[in-house]
Amino acid sequence: MKFVPISSDSLGVRSLSVYVETKDLKMIIDPSAALGPSRYGLPPHPKEIEALERTKREIERIAKDCDLFVISHYHYDHYDPEAEFFEGKRIFAKDIEKNINASQKSRGKEFKERFEERSEIVYCDDTVHKIGSTEIRFSPPFFHGPANVRLGYVIMTTVDDGDKKLLHASDVQGPVTEEAKDYIIDQDPDILIIDGPPTIFLGWKFSRKNLEDAIGNMIEIVENTRAEIILDHHLLRDLKYREQFADVYKIGGKRIKTFAEYLGKENIMLEAHRKELWEREG
Repeated sequence: MKFVPISSDSLGVRSLSVYVETKDLKMIIDPSAALGPSRYGLPPHPKEIEALERTKREIERIAKDCDLFVISHYHYDHYDPEAEFFEGKRIFAKDIEKNINASQKSRGKEFKERFEERSEIVYCDDTVHKIGSTEIRFSPPFFHGPANVRLGYVIMTTVDDGDKKLLHASDVQGPVTEEAKDYIIDQDPDILIIDGPPTIFLGWKFSRKNLEDAIGNMIEIVENTRAEIILDHHLLRDLKYREQFADVYKIGGKRIKTFAEYLGKENIMLEAHRKELWEREG
Protein backbone atom coordinates (compact mmCIF):
# COMPACT_ATOMS: atom_id res chain seq x y z
CA MET A 1 0.00 0.00 0.00
CA LYS A 2 1.11 3.52 -0.81
CA PHE A 3 -0.21 6.33 1.35
CA VAL A 4 0.45 10.03 0.71
CA PRO A 5 -0.96 12.87 2.84
CA ILE A 6 -2.16 15.56 0.41
CA SER A 7 -3.48 18.46 2.46
CA SER A 8 -4.30 19.38 6.04
CA ASP A 9 -4.19 22.19 8.57
CA SER A 10 -0.51 21.51 9.32
CA LEU A 11 0.11 22.14 5.61
CA GLY A 12 -1.73 25.47 5.60
CA VAL A 13 -5.37 24.72 4.70
CA ARG A 14 -8.43 23.15 6.30
CA SER A 15 -8.40 19.59 5.03
CA LEU A 16 -7.78 15.92 5.84
CA SER A 17 -7.20 14.69 2.31
CA VAL A 18 -5.15 11.57 1.59
CA TYR A 19 -4.13 9.54 -1.45
CA VAL A 20 -4.16 5.75 -1.12
CA GLU A 21 -2.89 3.30 -3.70
CA THR A 22 -2.96 -0.50 -3.70
CA LYS A 23 -2.27 -2.93 -6.52
CA ASP A 24 -6.01 -2.79 -7.28
CA LEU A 25 -6.89 0.90 -7.08
CA LYS A 26 -5.92 4.55 -6.74
CA MET A 27 -8.14 6.74 -4.60
CA ILE A 28 -8.42 10.00 -2.71
CA ILE A 29 -10.35 10.17 0.55
CA ASP A 30 -11.98 13.60 1.03
CA PRO A 31 -10.50 15.33 -2.05
CA SER A 32 -10.90 18.95 -1.06
CA ALA A 33 -9.62 21.84 1.07
CA ALA A 34 -10.99 25.14 2.33
CA LEU A 35 -10.16 28.17 4.47
CA GLY A 36 -11.75 29.46 7.64
CA PRO A 37 -13.79 32.52 6.59
CA SER A 38 -12.98 34.39 9.80
CA ARG A 39 -10.32 33.94 12.48
CA TYR A 40 -9.42 36.55 15.12
CA GLY A 41 -12.03 38.65 13.30
CA LEU A 42 -9.80 38.58 10.19
CA PRO A 43 -10.37 37.15 6.69
CA PRO A 44 -7.90 34.69 5.13
CA HIS A 45 -4.45 36.15 4.50
CA PRO A 46 -3.09 36.11 0.92
CA LYS A 47 -0.66 33.37 1.98
CA GLU A 48 -3.65 31.21 2.92
CA ILE A 49 -5.38 31.94 -0.38
CA GLU A 50 -2.19 31.04 -2.23
CA ALA A 51 -1.90 27.79 -0.23
CA LEU A 52 -5.51 26.88 -1.03
CA GLU A 53 -5.05 27.50 -4.75
CA ARG A 54 -1.86 25.43 -4.75
CA THR A 55 -3.59 22.64 -2.83
CA LYS A 56 -6.59 22.55 -5.17
CA ARG A 57 -4.24 22.24 -8.14
CA GLU A 58 -2.39 19.38 -6.45
CA ILE A 59 -5.62 17.53 -5.64
CA GLU A 60 -6.76 17.96 -9.23
CA ARG A 61 -3.42 16.67 -10.55
CA ILE A 62 -3.55 13.54 -8.40
CA ALA A 63 -7.26 12.99 -9.03
CA LYS A 64 -6.80 12.64 -12.79
CA ASP A 65 -5.23 9.19 -12.32
CA CYS A 66 -7.60 7.99 -9.57
CA ASP A 67 -10.21 5.27 -9.97
CA LEU A 68 -12.45 6.38 -7.15
CA PHE A 69 -13.08 8.94 -4.43
CA VAL A 70 -14.54 8.94 -0.93
CA ILE A 71 -16.65 11.72 0.58
CA SER A 72 -16.92 11.22 4.34
CA HIS A 73 -19.38 14.10 4.75
CA TYR A 74 -20.52 17.24 2.98
CA HIS A 75 -18.35 20.00 4.43
CA TYR A 76 -16.39 21.96 1.84
CA ASP A 77 -13.00 21.08 3.33
CA HIS A 78 -13.84 17.41 2.59
CA TYR A 79 -15.59 17.61 -0.79
CA ASP A 80 -15.58 20.15 -3.60
CA PRO A 81 -18.96 20.49 -5.35
CA GLU A 82 -17.30 22.39 -8.21
CA ALA A 83 -14.61 19.79 -8.97
CA GLU A 84 -14.74 18.28 -12.44
CA PHE A 85 -12.48 15.33 -11.63
CA PHE A 86 -15.47 13.39 -10.23
CA GLU A 87 -16.84 12.96 -13.74
CA GLY A 88 -16.72 9.38 -14.99
CA LYS A 89 -15.44 8.01 -11.69
CA ARG A 90 -16.88 5.97 -8.82
CA ILE A 91 -17.68 8.04 -5.74
CA PHE A 92 -18.27 6.39 -2.38
CA ALA A 93 -20.24 8.97 -0.42
CA LYS A 94 -22.04 9.54 2.86
CA ASP A 95 -25.75 8.66 2.57
CA ILE A 96 -27.87 11.79 2.10
CA GLU A 97 -31.17 10.30 3.29
CA LYS A 98 -30.38 9.22 6.86
CA ASN A 99 -28.09 10.21 9.73
CA ILE A 100 -27.46 13.60 8.17
CA ASN A 101 -28.26 17.18 9.18
CA ALA A 102 -30.22 19.64 7.06
CA SER A 103 -27.32 21.60 5.56
CA GLN A 104 -25.33 18.51 4.58
CA LYS A 105 -28.47 16.88 3.16
CA SER A 106 -29.06 19.92 0.97
CA ARG A 107 -25.45 19.94 -0.22
CA GLY A 108 -25.53 16.19 -0.82
CA LYS A 109 -28.67 16.48 -2.95
CA GLU A 110 -27.10 19.22 -5.04
CA PHE A 111 -24.02 17.04 -5.52
CA LYS A 112 -26.21 14.11 -6.57
CA GLU A 113 -28.12 16.24 -9.07
CA ARG A 114 -24.87 17.41 -10.61
CA PHE A 115 -23.04 14.09 -10.83
CA GLU A 116 -25.50 11.17 -10.75
CA GLU A 117 -25.71 11.06 -14.56
CA ARG A 118 -21.98 11.69 -15.01
CA SER A 119 -20.49 9.45 -12.33
CA GLU A 120 -21.27 6.37 -10.25
CA ILE A 121 -22.33 7.52 -6.78
CA VAL A 122 -22.42 4.76 -4.17
CA TYR A 123 -23.93 5.67 -0.79
CA CYS A 124 -21.77 3.54 1.41
CA ASP A 125 -22.59 3.96 5.12
CA ASP A 126 -21.87 0.67 6.95
CA THR A 127 -20.91 -1.32 3.83
CA VAL A 128 -17.95 -3.41 2.61
CA HIS A 129 -16.63 -3.49 -0.95
CA LYS A 130 -14.00 -5.70 -2.60
CA ILE A 131 -11.93 -4.39 -5.49
CA GLY A 132 -9.57 -7.13 -6.53
CA SER A 133 -7.84 -8.22 -3.34
CA THR A 134 -8.41 -4.84 -1.65
CA GLU A 135 -11.21 -4.46 0.85
CA ILE A 136 -12.78 -1.07 1.53
CA ARG A 137 -14.93 -0.92 4.65
CA PHE A 138 -17.11 2.06 5.49
CA SER A 139 -18.27 2.60 9.04
CA PRO A 140 -21.75 3.31 10.30
CA PRO A 141 -22.31 7.06 10.76
CA PHE A 142 -20.55 8.62 13.74
CA PHE A 143 -21.10 12.05 15.23
CA HIS A 144 -19.02 14.90 13.86
CA GLY A 145 -17.52 15.37 17.33
CA PRO A 146 -19.53 15.16 20.58
CA ALA A 147 -22.77 13.16 20.76
CA ASN A 148 -25.78 14.93 19.21
CA VAL A 149 -23.63 17.73 17.82
CA ARG A 150 -25.47 19.93 15.30
CA LEU A 151 -22.72 19.39 12.71
CA GLY A 152 -24.18 15.96 11.89
CA TYR A 153 -22.42 12.71 11.05
CA VAL A 154 -19.35 11.36 9.23
CA ILE A 155 -18.26 7.96 7.99
CA MET A 156 -14.83 6.40 8.48
CA THR A 157 -12.97 4.53 5.72
CA THR A 158 -10.79 1.45 6.18
CA VAL A 159 -8.60 0.29 3.27
CA ASP A 160 -7.07 -3.19 3.68
CA ASP A 161 -4.91 -4.66 0.92
CA GLY A 162 -3.92 -7.73 2.93
CA ASP A 163 -0.53 -6.24 3.71
CA LYS A 164 -1.50 -3.01 5.47
CA LYS A 165 -4.68 -1.56 6.88
CA LEU A 166 -5.33 2.18 6.79
CA LEU A 167 -8.19 3.88 8.63
CA HIS A 168 -9.29 7.43 7.77
CA ALA A 169 -11.42 8.52 10.73
CA SER A 170 -12.49 11.89 9.30
CA ASP A 171 -14.01 14.45 11.69
CA VAL A 172 -14.69 12.50 14.89
CA GLN A 173 -12.72 15.18 16.76
CA GLY A 174 -10.49 13.22 19.05
CA PRO A 175 -12.48 10.98 19.00
CA VAL A 176 -14.93 12.42 21.53
CA THR A 177 -17.40 9.53 21.70
CA GLU A 178 -16.83 6.07 23.15
CA GLU A 179 -18.51 4.53 20.10
CA ALA A 180 -16.02 6.08 17.68
CA LYS A 181 -13.10 5.06 19.90
CA ASP A 182 -14.32 1.47 20.13
CA TYR A 183 -14.77 1.25 16.37
CA ILE A 184 -11.22 2.49 15.72
CA ILE A 185 -9.73 0.01 18.19
CA ASP A 186 -11.80 -2.80 16.68
CA GLN A 187 -10.49 -1.98 13.20
CA ASP A 188 -6.91 -2.23 14.55
CA PRO A 189 -5.29 -0.22 11.73
CA ASP A 190 -1.60 -0.01 10.88
CA ILE A 191 -2.10 3.66 9.90
CA LEU A 192 -4.71 5.89 11.52
CA ILE A 193 -5.53 9.28 10.01
CA ILE A 194 -7.63 11.29 12.46
CA ASP A 195 -8.53 14.85 13.37
CA GLY A 196 -7.95 16.06 16.91
CA PRO A 197 -10.40 18.04 19.02
CA PRO A 198 -11.19 21.67 18.05
CA THR A 199 -9.62 23.19 21.15
CA ILE A 200 -9.93 26.73 19.74
CA PHE A 201 -13.61 26.39 20.72
CA LEU A 202 -12.86 25.22 24.26
CA GLY A 203 -15.42 26.60 26.69
CA TRP A 204 -17.72 27.66 23.85
CA LYS A 205 -18.65 25.05 21.21
CA PHE A 206 -16.41 22.41 22.79
CA SER A 207 -16.52 21.73 26.53
CA ARG A 208 -13.76 20.79 28.95
CA LYS A 209 -15.55 17.43 29.34
CA ASN A 210 -15.41 16.94 25.57
CA LEU A 211 -11.65 17.54 25.65
CA GLU A 212 -11.16 15.15 28.57
CA ASP A 213 -13.11 12.49 26.70
CA ALA A 214 -11.05 13.04 23.54
CA ILE A 215 -7.80 12.75 25.50
CA GLY A 216 -8.92 9.59 27.28
CA ASN A 217 -10.20 7.97 24.10
CA MET A 218 -7.07 8.74 22.12
CA ILE A 219 -4.88 7.35 24.89
CA GLU A 220 -6.92 4.12 24.74
CA ILE A 221 -6.38 3.99 20.97
CA VAL A 222 -2.63 4.47 21.40
CA GLU A 223 -2.46 1.77 24.06
CA ASN A 224 -4.72 -0.75 22.30
CA THR A 225 -3.56 -0.54 18.68
CA ARG A 226 -0.23 -0.69 16.90
CA ALA A 227 -1.18 2.17 14.60
CA GLU A 228 1.07 4.88 13.32
CA ILE A 229 -1.11 7.90 14.06
CA ILE A 230 -1.40 10.87 11.69
CA LEU A 231 -3.15 13.46 13.87
CA ASP A 232 -4.12 16.77 12.27
CA HIS A 233 -6.97 19.01 11.09
CA HIS A 234 -9.06 20.67 13.87
CA LEU A 235 -6.40 20.33 16.58
CA LEU A 236 -3.80 22.13 14.46
CA ARG A 237 -5.86 25.33 14.47
CA ASP A 238 -4.62 25.88 18.02
CA LEU A 239 -1.10 27.27 18.42
CA LYS A 240 -0.92 25.48 21.78
CA TYR A 241 -2.17 22.16 20.40
CA ARG A 242 0.61 20.10 22.00
CA GLU A 243 -0.16 21.58 25.41
CA GLN A 244 -3.87 20.90 24.99
CA PHE A 245 -3.21 17.27 24.03
CA ALA A 246 -0.07 16.85 26.17
CA ASP A 247 -1.00 13.52 27.79
CA VAL A 248 -1.64 11.96 24.38
CA TYR A 249 1.70 13.14 22.98
CA LYS A 250 3.51 11.97 26.11
CA ILE A 251 2.17 8.44 25.76
CA GLY A 252 2.14 8.26 21.95
CA GLY A 253 5.57 9.77 21.45
CA LYS A 254 7.01 9.43 17.95
CA ARG A 255 4.07 7.32 16.80
CA ILE A 256 2.05 10.53 16.47
CA LYS A 257 2.78 12.91 13.58
CA THR A 258 1.00 15.64 11.68
CA PHE A 259 0.68 15.46 7.89
CA ALA A 260 3.59 17.89 7.58
CA GLU A 261 5.77 15.95 10.01
CA TYR A 262 5.01 12.66 8.23
CA LEU A 263 6.24 14.31 5.02
CA GLY A 264 9.37 15.63 6.72
CA LYS A 265 8.16 19.23 6.59
CA GLU A 266 7.54 21.94 9.17
CA ASN A 267 4.01 22.62 10.42
CA ILE A 268 2.91 25.93 8.91
CA MET A 269 -0.62 26.22 10.42
CA LEU A 270 -1.47 29.38 8.50
CA GLU A 271 -4.93 29.86 9.99
CA ALA A 272 -3.59 29.67 13.53
CA HIS A 273 -0.99 32.29 12.58
CA ARG A 274 -3.45 34.54 10.73
CA LYS A 275 -3.21 37.42 13.21
CA GLU A 276 0.56 37.71 12.94
CA LEU A 277 0.41 37.29 9.17
CA TRP A 278 -1.84 40.32 8.92
CA GLU A 279 0.23 42.25 11.48
CA ARG A 280 3.25 41.88 9.22
CA GLU A 281 1.26 43.64 6.52
CA GLY A 282 0.73 46.70 8.77
